[in-house]
Amino acid sequence: MLLTDATVWVQEQWCANMSIRVEDGCVAALGAGLAAREGESVISLEGDYLLPGFVDVHIHACQGHDAMQGEAALRAMSRALYQAGVAAFLPTTMSAPPADTRRAMEAIRAVMTHPEARGAQVLGAHMEAPFLQSTRAGAQQAAWLQNPDWTAFCDMAGDMHTVRIVTIAPELPGAEAFIRRVAEAGVTVSLGHTAATAEQTHLAADWGATHVTHTFNAQSPLNHRAPGVPGAALVDDRLYAEVIADGVHLHADVVKLLCRAKGSRRAVAITDAMEAAGMPDGSYTLGGQAVTVRAGEARLADGTLAGSVLTMPQALHHLIHHFGIAPADAVRMCTETPAASIGEQVLGRMAVGSPVPLTRWSKDWQYKGIVDENIGG
Repeated sequence: MLLTDATVWVQEQWCANMSIRVEDGCVAALGAGLAAREGESVISLEGDYLLPGFVDVHIHACQGHDAMQGEAALRAMSRALYQAGVAAFLPTTMSAPPADTRRAMEAIRAVMTHPEARGAQVLGAHMEAPFLQSTRAGAQQAAWLQNPDWTAFCDMAGDMHTVRIVTIAPELPGAEAFIRRVAEAGVTVSLGHTAATAEQTHLAADWGATHVTHTFNAQSPLNHRAPGVPGAALVDDRLYAEVIADGVHLHADVVKLLCRAKGSRRAVAITDAMEAAGMPDGSYTLGGQAVTVRAGEARLADGTLAGSVLTMPQALHHLIHHFGIAPADAVRMCTETPAASIGEQVLGRMAVGSPVPLTRWSKDWQYKGIVDENIGG
């Protein structure tokens, strides 16, 4: 299939009148004026923007399916996310009995090994628990949290290659040795659900941490004399900073502050979605806890935010239209930067080898759906 008259981001600029050939589930060629092959379907995008598939490195669930529920649920997530323009994602775990986490990791490995034909790629797991600070548990269940422990980590993870990110509170006993060992194993260490000071945050980066989980949420606050995790994250160039751009988790000024401080090469848009993403308001669960979703907010009975109902197309739309982020920066935050934050160099870019789905956007940045060999445009 040949897509013509597309506007794409190439070599740090928007390039109009581009052609993109898609075959065998990925971008096979791109350039100005590619000639159609005999019998090849040709679709004009009429100048619309064509973007690489989204990469979501922090998502628990969507459309009634949760990553902790096993292989069938994870496969359903993969298919649903593909239809939402997500090319790849990290199923994210919740605090749970160790046996439940092991089963979730086994399911993740199964889908990695035998992926869905038209599903978002499972790149590995984001283990958001259990090495978290109980006083900053948020919607994580404190009963299943523990201090960092390499043996416990390996027992729950199984094959180390399954884990791409592990979130940890760096102030916990044993954190330094754990972070150093995990980082040496090639796993991205993210700081989150933590009461760490700014000094402890910078120190954790010295040990090998490179990522901050849902910045500002479930962590020490930013204060002018005690800048905490967010303050350190904003100024430490070694750290990528996740941001939930749903208009609920963060005030608009905070989103703008984070984007200006980190820039689009270090600000990572995530959904942190729970099972109500893509579903109507109502009653749902997260980590076995009852969650009420009303007016786009997912909350536990005590009012604690319990993930989001955000999708990646909504995240990009919000960044551009509600938070005033330049389109090129917003696109990078939703595609290239999340991939780069876990060491992926092809995903999230409009380049040969980039997987479908691609996403199509109007000239005024309204989402028009996915593009692949089956759907066309």
